[in-house]
Amino acid sequence: MADTPYRYEPTHTAAQLIEEFGEIEPGAETGATVTVAGRLMLRREQGKLAFGTLDDASARIQLFAGSAWTAAFDEFSRLSLGDWIGATGDVVKTKRGELSVKVVSWDLLAEARRQFPDKWHGLTDVDTRYRQRYVDLWVTDAARRTLLTRSRVISLMRRYLEDRGYIEVETPLLHNVAGGATAKTFSTHFNALGNDFTLRIAIELHLKRLVVGGFTKVFEIGRVFRNEGMSPRHNPEFTMLELYEAYADYGDMMRLTEELVAYLATEVCGTTELTYGGRPLDLTPPWRRLTMAEAVREVAGLDISVETPVDELRAVAEKVGVEVDEAWGPGKIFVEIYEKTTESELWGPIFVTDHPKETSPLARDHRESPNLVERFEPIVAGRELGNAFSELTDPVEQLATFTAQAAAKAAGDDEAMDVDTDYVRALEYGLPPTGGLGIGVDRLVMLLTDTQNIRDVLAFPALRPEQT
Repeated sequence: MADTPYRYEPTHTAAQLIEEFGEIEPGAETGATVTVAGRLMLRREQGKLAFGTLDDASARIQLFAGSAWTAAFDEFSRLSLGDWIGATGDVVKTKRGELSVKVVSWDLLAEARRQFPDKWHGLTDVDTRYRQRYVDLWVTDAARRTLLTRSRVISLMRRYLEDRGYIEVETPLLHNVAGGATAKTFSTHFNALGNDFTLRIAIELHLKRLVVGGFTKVFEIGRVFRNEGMSPRHNPEFTMLELYEAYADYGDMMRLTEELVAYLATEVCGTTELTYGGRPLDLTPPWRRLTMAEAVREVAGLDISVETPVDELRAVAEKVGVEVDEAWGPGKIFVEIYEKTTESELWGPIFVTDHPKETSPLARDHRESPNLVERFEPIVAGRELGNAFSELTDPVEQLATFTAQAAAKAAGDDEAMDVDTDYVRALEYGLPPTGGLGIGVDRLVMLLTDTQNIRDVLAFPALRPEQT
């Protein structure tokens, strides 16, 4: 491989050239000399002429080379697909109407030593697409567009919240007590402290500590890790938006959720009336609200709730194919029945509200129903998009729910929480009435890009080790 430069300085991107010169007439010469750089994605020869398609990630533009005016023309004609090159020349439009750089000089910036697919064939093997993302992003336009949309969604989300007075913060990824969700953990050892830690399964408890500390509107967009299975909807490492607002409740969080998602849809898609998987989906607020019991009754035709006798709930669970653990109370059984029979059938968007207290150890008691809490999940296209509460603020009750969770863990529930004594201590200093919301960013991007598999919205999804 020839020596390559240490740096290179293009004067324009392909997109800028298209915007500035795209409307010139076929056969026109602009007299404008430019320098561009990118990957050579297509190449063809025609006698003493050679044509190439340069992709610089902003757009694609043709390179027009000829033996009469292009330095090292023979070497240019032997370039491989995927080579990085820089080229200098005048902007012209060919007689066939193709905006081009008429190459006078060029430099090889990096050689593609592995065969690079051309744009017409791309990568057809699905495993190779995800494993070699660095190739897929060049040859699969949809893959690149999806990741660009993801970047824009996160930027817009951040701006939306900041404009409403929320402060962005960063909290630890390593936790000495796993909390904020019920999930299996990834464990590691902190050598300097001589202790085992876990990668966080939620951001919640540290953010609420900050509310105690006087940050009354906080949010974090960050990575969360759950040591669970992989599927079209699940990746063990994923991105969450979590936010907390003092003086708010779960009703405020519903309004914030529907308004935020509608704003993102309008900005990214141009409308709140989308199509997902071939079905219409209208994200225009206000979204429908149903209690979990109402949803089960409406979808599954089951007239049950947390008030239903546990033996009757067990019988219903067996009938619908839910295997019941002896340790489960009526709340847990009811939620399992809901997830088995109802959730995937809710096209939505819909807020499923008023969850059982038994399955919601961080949520505040419902004002009207003692066995329920003020919690909702936004369900869109049959999938849970997030989770939100009126937050539990009583340290005595929080300690009791943590203790019950720890007992369940000791009895074999490896998703149950541990007792976080420092968080209880923080509550003893006083947490004002607070509303909290978590939204799965990956699933939200799937929704806005009409993507069916979570791996398509991740730059580098989790994969099994490559077989060599």
